[in-house]
Amino acid sequence: MQQRRLILGFVALAMLAGGGCWWAGWAMAAAGGFSLGALPIIYIVGRDTLRTLIGGSLGVDIVALVAILAALALGEHFTAALIALMVAGGGALEEFAEARARRELMALVSHIPRIAHRRVGDALEDVAVAEIAAGDRLLVKPGEVLPVDGVIEEAAASLDEAALTGEPMPVERAVGDIGRSGTVNAGGPLALRATATAERSTYAAVVRLVTAAEGERPPMARLADRWALWFLPATLATAGAAWLLGGGPERALAVLVVATPCPLILAAPVALICGISRAARQGVVVKGGGALERLARVRTALFDKTGTLTTGTPRLSAVEPLGDFIVDDVLRLAASLEQVSVHAVANAIVAAGRAAELKLSLPESVQEIPGGGLSGIVEGRRVTVGSAALLVEAGFTLPATGAAARLATAAASASWVAIDGAVAGALLLADRIRPEAPRAIRELRAAGVTRLVMVTGDRAGSAEAVGEALGLDAVHADLTPEGKIASVRAERPCLMIGDGINDAPALAAADVGVAMGARGAAAAAEAADVVLLVDRIDRIAAAIVTARRARGIALQSIAVGMGLSGLAMAVAAFGYLPPVWGALLQEAIDVAVILNALRALGGTPAAPRLPEAAGVPRVLEEHGQLRALMERMRRTADGMHADDGPALHAAALRAIGDALHTLLLPHQREEERHTFPVLARRLGGHDPLGAMTRMHEEISHLAARFSALADGLDDGPGSAAEARELRRLLYVLDAVIALHLAAEEELLAQAEELGGV
Repeated sequence: MQQRRLILGFVALAMLAGGGCWWAGWAMAAAGGFSLGALPIIYIVGRDTLRTLIGGSLGVDIVALVAILAALALGEHFTAALIALMVAGGGALEEFAEARARRELMALVSHIPRIAHRRVGDALEDVAVAEIAAGDRLLVKPGEVLPVDGVIEEAAASLDEAALTGEPMPVERAVGDIGRSGTVNAGGPLALRATATAERSTYAAVVRLVTAAEGERPPMARLADRWALWFLPATLATAGAAWLLGGGPERALAVLVVATPCPLILAAPVALICGISRAARQGVVVKGGGALERLARVRTALFDKTGTLTTGTPRLSAVEPLGDFIVDDVLRLAASLEQVSVHAVANAIVAAGRAAELKLSLPESVQEIPGGGLSGIVEGRRVTVGSAALLVEAGFTLPATGAAARLATAAASASWVAIDGAVAGALLLADRIRPEAPRAIRELRAAGVTRLVMVTGDRAGSAEAVGEALGLDAVHADLTPEGKIASVRAERPCLMIGDGINDAPALAAADVGVAMGARGAAAAAEAADVVLLVDRIDRIAAAIVTARRARGIALQSIAVGMGLSGLAMAVAAFGYLPPVWGALLQEAIDVAVILNALRALGGTPAAPRLPEAAGVPRVLEEHGQLRALMERMRRTADGMHADDGPALHAAALRAIGDALHTLLLPHQREEERHTFPVLARRLGGHDPLGAMTRMHEEISHLAARFSALADGLDDGPGSAAEARELRRLLYVLDAVIALHLAAEEELLAQAEELGGV
């Protein structure tokens, strides 16, 4: 980048010096100054042209080279320098775009650890990862990345392998198992005996796959070079004809001067740089004009699952109690114990307990079960939480059949809870689909992407459920990094979106690799052509639209510029345009072309935010409160057994009825009065909120029926039929409200993207 700037500066200074000498009347010195400015461009373009010819291709710069040499041969030194200035400017623009994208990217991503903690006797020393040898004993602290492959020693480990395999939940590894470099220690301090150096470990192997995949990617000719295939022969034929028909060498030079492909050299880089700049404002870094061109032409998109289509973080989806235990007790005691753990699953359990407004207690006498489990005293009761394998190893007997066993098997992950020596239930966890993922899929299809495929290392059952929910065209699961590369090859030309280390080779092999840079692995961001700076996949559709617009404007600028140059060539061929005037006319054409290319900076103006009258912040805040209420409703319904009378749960049922009247119904009334009218004006059409209003009516009806039954418990214990109806209403309200909130948030997002109110 610095070299291109220096060359451009040198050419500009040489032209200024030559112009000053010409103004002073020093003709020979002026010619020398202009010629000096052309020399570095002659060398660079000549070198690059020779390389392209050896490689079997043709670059557009060869026309500029011929024009510069011909101008110097005929004594048109100013013309030669002017052409050189345009060539240097185009090269500097292209380099600037790529260097800026790289600089922003390097400021964003982090790298694999460079320091490891090596055990020397009873002490620890920090050493460079490159110095680790097979047999070294290492300590990997909680949250750190394993620097090399090694055998787990002393105690079982909990490893977050999502970056390598796509598995969203931490995996338990026993003593003697292999821990692979690039995975994260999700449990306590980990003792690791290195079995390989950094160069021979898993992470390095992935990097080698990336390098090989990048080498296999078919090169794409520059937009300008493709036009050169017909423009160069046409230019040479016109110049030769002008010479042979009696015009002489000066007339041929005039043709070459006006045919100098500055619209090709400048228009495409300017338009593409503008597209890159606009994409950056949308939170998308595109690494150069070539990547933007390829992005504009993709029609197939491949997605990783974990961290790309899903959030990549566990979330408690359900609590399944056993025996006489109830949901609230199982969750409260487990969450209280897990407060002392840094495990990702523990964080999800604690978050669920707090969201349920359960009173968590501080645990005592906490002991860590090797592999990520915990045991301790909570409220005077012995509580143990861990995976099925850990509890079995600790002496507990888990149910082999029944709802809890089936649900635990189907869940993405499950933690079992034992209380006072008895297995009390299972905490089921899931990796949720990103809220913006359905919209991103729709927008990609609207942008012209016709095939959408998931490629993941995660289990087939989990992957297919996500693919079905999002309406993808195909799902390929249980894939290794090599398997992902094979899928990319089968789908070419294609775009690949991922975030993990295991995605890096596929990103490098794809025509366009897109990395989730906000949270993704450094290897993925390095291998990708496009990096999403914000943790939202819906930005890629906007980037594709931006890329297509920039490419369209570049083509338009080239066509108009070359059309005007063609007319000027005809005029020059008949002797009506001397070389110097031809150079000035070409400059005017270049300015017009560049001004047109700058339109790529614009586009559809950003929609104004919804006005304060819509109350969007309040609506979204209340949605969070309503989701907490829904959690209470589900827990209460889950705790109501078939033979229970409603009086057993009268206090909880009445509290829910009160919340429906103090939170839900006022929320709906405020939306009807303030939010919906603003949304209707923004969305347009006839009664766009009619379905939402109808859902409000249904929710109000269900809430009124529930409250009537719950309030009736003050007059008596209630019947079994009333208990069944109350439980049914809780489940129905939960489902309808959840659907309503999702639909409403989608409408709010659409309204924010539309212009005008």
